[in-house]
Amino acid sequence: MKMEVLGSNLDPSPSVFSPFCEFHRKPTSKVRFPWKLGNCGTQKCRIKIVHCSEQKNFSAKSKNSCVLRLNEHLVRRVGSGVLGFAAAVSFCCDSPSFAESLTVAFPVSHTSEVNTVQKTLVEAWGLIRETFYDPTFNHQDWDLQLQQTMVEMYPLRSEEAAYGKIKGMISTLGDPYTRIVSPKEYQSFRIGSDGNLQGVGLFINSEPKTGHLVVLSCIENSPAARAGIHEGDELVEINGERLDGVASETAAQKLRGRVGTTVTVKVNSIKLPREVIKLSPISSAILSHITPDGHLSKTGYVKLSAFSQTAALEMEDTVQEMENQGVQSYILDLRNNPGGLVRVGLDVAQIWLDGTETLVNTIDRDGDMLPINMINGHALTRDPLVVLVNEESASASEILAGALHDNGRAILVGHRTFGKGKIQSVTQLHDGSALFITVARYLSPALHEIDQVGIAPDVQCSADILNSPNFNHKSSAKSLESDSCLLLAQHQLDDIQLPRGSAS
Repeated sequence: MKMEVLGSNLDPSPSVFSPFCEFHRKPTSKVRFPWKLGNCGTQKCRIKIVHCSEQKNFSAKSKNSCVLRLNEHLVRRVGSGVLGFAAAVSFCCDSPSFAESLTVAFPVSHTSEVNTVQKTLVEAWGLIRETFYDPTFNHQDWDLQLQQTMVEMYPLRSEEAAYGKIKGMISTLGDPYTRIVSPKEYQSFRIGSDGNLQGVGLFINSEPKTGHLVVLSCIENSPAARAGIHEGDELVEINGERLDGVASETAAQKLRGRVGTTVTVKVNSIKLPREVIKLSPISSAILSHITPDGHLSKTGYVKLSAFSQTAALEMEDTVQEMENQGVQSYILDLRNNPGGLVRVGLDVAQIWLDGTETLVNTIDRDGDMLPINMINGHALTRDPLVVLVNEESASASEILAGALHDNGRAILVGHRTFGKGKIQSVTQLHDGSALFITVARYLSPALHEIDQVGIAPDVQCSADILNSPNFNHKSSAKSLESDSCLLLAQHQLDDIQLPRGSAS
């Protein structure tokens, strides 16, 4: 499934700079380096650009080959734009503490597209060298990897092939979550994380058998919905261009555009204005039922589909509204939630927790553990809480579930979670691509391992559990009646509330 603003289904677990985790990096429009060039404390650094003659028979050991000399402590000082004009860059420093340097042979490609990717390669390599959670780099010589990749990239003639070399180098780390994504993929990821988009509000998908592009749904009150486009409609043309054989992601790109512009979509020759579309990660309902002791009970059901920028604020608004309506217990549904921004997961946890509880423990590349605690937290509600999880609850979902469970705040119902206990930073590189780097792993507040293990629920659902329903905030509670896991969660809440009801 593609949304007209959602691209490839990236692993949505990278987190940005967080007030809790100083090792995260916030996506920026520019590459940021923590040190200023030319500053080595009380010593002065010499930065020298060396132009090298063309070498037809390049050899890494050739005395006349182009050389990139990077001081070990200044790896990340290679800024965008420097390597595009120089065959080699030499960083030297007068300070004895910076005496060791790394020499890497660097043949500059004569193909401009490949040369641009070479800059991206050095940039990505340096960031990984400084922050990757495994200081052994999967028990290999990471400096040699740069040299070998540069040699392999030199004869290439296309950007795609050059990017393939970067991906190959990163794959040697043995960590599927450390990866580089293209500028288009990163743009789609940021749209999903920000929770806003500029488009017409369509979810589209390519039919496997026919290849036709079909509307799956429209966002409520979007231009597409107001124009009368419905689920099942086939997209024939976009701005007069036939869509025969066009991939759903390509069509999605064509539907996006600046607010205030229009796009003509041929379903029934409809012209649609582009607007800012809000992607809400929250859907909710109030479930009313009679408890075993004969009392009428209201349970607030809140489904969180992803940890986007707006998730915590929307969760807070939803819970507050339910409190105003007399809700007495809650079910928080994290099933099929693959994660997102770790900071947001921690923010959501604080809606339900009091005091100075530990939310998660991080283990850095040196093996040091850092507990992340709340500071004078005040829960929005102290009503009984059940959290639903399953095999697709991952990353930030597991952090949240672990925080609520280990602090005695919630009962977990469902199936063992996915088991992604690693945290990524994400950095936008000079060419608009993005580098995701695993910078730490985490343990639950009770020091339970999560990575490749997952979190086991207190109560497991039956094997015939149905998928969690996809509904908006106006959906009828009746649509939840066939969900066996949710019914089991409700039963757990009844058991919690029964003593209070009997006493009254």
